[in-house]
Amino acid sequence: MKAIAVRPGQANSVHQRDIREPDINSIPGGKGIRIKVLKVGVDATDREINDALYGNPPKGDDYLVLGHECFGRVEEVGANVRLVRPGDYVTATVRRPGGSIYDTIGTYDMTSEETYYERGINLLHGYLTEQIVDSEEYVVRVPTGLKHLHVLMEPMSCAAKAIQQAFECQRRMKVWRPQRAFVLGAGQIGLLSTLVLRLKGLDVYTLARAPGPHLKSEIVGGMEAHYVSTRETSLTDLVAQVGKADLIVDATGSSSIAFEAMQALGHNGALVWTSITGGKKQIEVPSDKINIEWVLGNKLLLGSVNANREHFESGIKDMALGEVMYPGVLQKILTNPVDGLEGYAEMMRLLVEDQSALKVFVNVADD
Repeated sequence: MKAIAVRPGQANSVHQRDIREPDINSIPGGKGIRIKVLKVGVDATDREINDALYGNPPKGDDYLVLGHECFGRVEEVGANVRLVRPGDYVTATVRRPGGSIYDTIGTYDMTSEETYYERGINLLHGYLTEQIVDSEEYVVRVPTGLKHLHVLMEPMSCAAKAIQQAFECQRRMKVWRPQRAFVLGAGQIGLLSTLVLRLKGLDVYTLARAPGPHLKSEIVGGMEAHYVSTRETSLTDLVAQVGKADLIVDATGSSSIAFEAMQALGHNGALVWTSITGGKKQIEVPSDKINIEWVLGNKLLLGSVNANREHFESGIKDMALGEVMYPGVLQKILTNPVDGLEGYAEMMRLLVEDQSALKVFVNVADD
């Protein structure tokens, strides 16, 4: 069957190839699920793997099938599968367990091991193919009423986790009722974080470079949040206008902005970094000022990466509520469909060249 893959370590090696069809019996205990892949989302991670910045093939292969944002339909289930049945729409988690205690209790997104296993990213083949087989443990049912949001399930799980973890950590405060949030970046993670925070009742300011009106500002406004162009209003100016934030989520992919955000956080606040910055950029920061303000202000810095099943389920619930509260808004994120696996060159062109491409996804097969 057809798949889109790269040769890790070799830049611009994305290609179409034939791979073996998956075997449902490869999953022990009758827990296998065979899924027809309908759509796969792609993002900067896929672009950076094709740029040979990171990523490794599974043992025994010299290629890595791309794609970690999956949406499909169940075709066949093992004898002991209970959570889904043929015909159900599903997504699948990305990371898989290693050997640490965190992996073995289901929090594999919090592994303490240096080596991690992620489908379509590192040491495991991804979803950009015609069929996949996976264990029931990693397959999450998607309500039929949300199938039009398909590939947003995985990025939504990351947004849900980031904010959930912040609230969990802030239990240290005994009473923490954040009122104001800044979301830095208006890509898919930033916009979905905006939704989660609005559903929690926070006054949300979502910051990005380009002045509105445009699609991103329309989506932010559709969630009854505030869009702020940093070309018009800097983060420092925003703080002067509305005050410091109780909670900040950085989703910019810029380490300089991530550090700048440390000066915009209020006392007892939490700053969550979700960006992956693999470059060598260096900046100067007012370290003494930040140090004293953070110590005296009891401020928290939290890193959040990936998600487990719990966060997928939580994110899907938030998307369902978001569809009721702000009907039609989330679907606007899905901007750039690509027809078929054979369209992989266009997929990469959109990821590399088209700055207006908010969400690129491949229509692998008809429903």
